[in-house]
Amino acid sequence: MDIFKKWLSSCHSSIKARFVQYTTDCCPMDRVSHLSCRSLQFIQSDHGPLGLCVKTFTLPDKRKVFVNICQSAAVPPPPPLSREALVELLESEDPTGYRVPMSIGEAHTEVDNNSQGCTAYDVVISEAFFQKCQKDPLFQQFLIAVSLEGLENKYNLELSRDWKVLKNRKFLGSVNEQNIRTKSKPVIQEIEPKPEFCLLVEPPVGDPEFLIAEIQLPGVASSLSLVLDLGEDRLVLNARPSLFHLDCFIPFFIDQESSVAQYNTNTQILTVTMPVVSS
Repeated sequence: MDIFKKWLSSCHSSIKARFVQYTTDCCPMDRVSHLSCRSLQFIQSDHGPLGLCVKTFTLPDKRKVFVNICQSAAVPPPPPLSREALVELLESEDPTGYRVPMSIGEAHTEVDNNSQGCTAYDVVISEAFFQKCQKDPLFQQFLIAVSLEGLENKYNLELSRDWKVLKNRKFLGSVNEQNIRTKSKPVIQEIEPKPEFCLLVEPPVGDPEFLIAEIQLPGVASSLSLVLDLGEDRLVLNARPSLFHLDCFIPFFIDQESSVAQYNTNTQILTVTMPVVSS
């Protein structure tokens, strides 16, 4: 576990990814169609089977915190990762490039075994990835670490890495339902191509203030055919009828309500500018 501890100490700051430098060309406003960004509203609520409960505490005030890590088939799994690749990742200079999709719920007040008040959070991950982590202690500790990191980034917390996995309970309190997008699949399904896109950061150095997505949509004549949804760490775009589909997680939490999108009908590029929420 020395490899894991070394990685843990090196990436206790907010998760960040490497981006190319942001550059943009201005274009006449009469050639630009404006889109309104809306918050991503999920359709179905399901926290899925329970998983494990982790006990830790906040720093520096040492308030007790419990993290219920649940599993759901509705959450997409991360890219395939072997144990050897995980070890290589933890030993690399930039181990934060591997992203684990997860749904992080709001804090809820509970009572522990000593009848003391405490705070609990629910984190939902892919069912397949959870089962993989259960079979290997290194993967399990990696999962717990990224779950704590996700909570810290979302709620501006500092959590102790001196955690404990509870042996006799899978959760604390009542696990709150979380909204996870699911789609029913028809018997015959047309596969929509994924457009080319890139993510840019502004400023290119230092703490990020804006995340910019530039999405190439050849053949899309107007923004009227575009449906754009933004979640706090997710971008979903559909170009109707069945021209393009893009569903990607983004490496920062963003302010959905303040995000703006512009579609340039000349270059056929959609630019989405998303303010980054300060961690």
